[in-house]
Amino acid sequence: MMDQAQSLRRLVSSQDPKHIAGGESTARIITVCSGKGGVGKSNFTLNFALALKAMGRRVLLFDADIGMANIDVLMGVTAKYNLYHLLKREADIGQIIQLGPNALPFIAGGSGMDELFSLSESDLNYFTAQIAQIADTMDFILFDTGAGLSKETMKFITSADDCLVVTTPEPTAITDAYALMKVVNNSNPGLSFRLIVNQAVDEREAVVTSDKIRMAASRFLQLDVPFLGYISSDVHVVQSVKRQVPFSIAFPNSAAAKDIQRLALSYLASGNIEVSKVQGIKGFISKWLKRSK
Repeated sequence: MMDQAQSLRRLVSSQDPKHIAGGESTARIITVCSGKGGVGKSNFTLNFALALKAMGRRVLLFDADIGMANIDVLMGVTAKYNLYHLLKREADIGQIIQLGPNALPFIAGGSGMDELFSLSESDLNYFTAQIAQIADTMDFILFDTGAGLSKETMKFITSADDCLVVTTPEPTAITDAYALMKVVNNSNPGLSFRLIVNQAVDEREAVVTSDKIRMAASRFLQLDVPFLGYISSDVHVVQSVKRQVPFSIAFPNSAAAKDIQRLALSYLASGNIEVSKVQGIKGFISKWLKRSK
């Protein structure tokens, strides 16, 4: 594993973020999802974002879980503003973006998310312009979506560049992860999926778990789903949640922390992830909140 991590670091360090002509950043939009709750999706998203930032990437974390937003709780940060205040024009984008551990920029979820789909044209233009002000300075924007596949989550996933699917070795989690990819692929065949196995006893269990999903996706959906990596079942993760400190910061030498670093390195080294297919946040919002004609 150490040799693999070192080779990944060399490959990643040789890459420079690419920008479109004119100097405007085309931030790659990543949604993190899961077929069911309880698989550690939000914890993964937070620590993955921190790992990318530690590797020199500019990252914005957006808590997009409409019903169970909890990124700020995992960080032990009290967010003064959230999306609601931006939509009501009670605060601008600079005010609603908070800083978490290691100065990670994030937008708290909660109230306001469900109002996005009923914005007037004027309010939608204002929202897009505000988000674009900060998004255009980012390399990656991570959206932590709700578990399962609600209508709102579906819109997030099908509008993004990449979908990172988090599962565990539990049979129900495996089944639900495959079901999510099946439904999303039927709606948006071009979307890129990458699979993460969380809470794995060891590498063998993680590989066996990923193979079950990947083989089914290949056979029945003609879909190639790369296995990005796994996170070990680690008591330090539970301890970090109780302390409200990300495990990669609270226990940097833990198995889970080393795994999340390898995952981030694997993602950056996977190729073709520096350029957005949806043309940055403006393209994403246009697809995400597109009006029905």
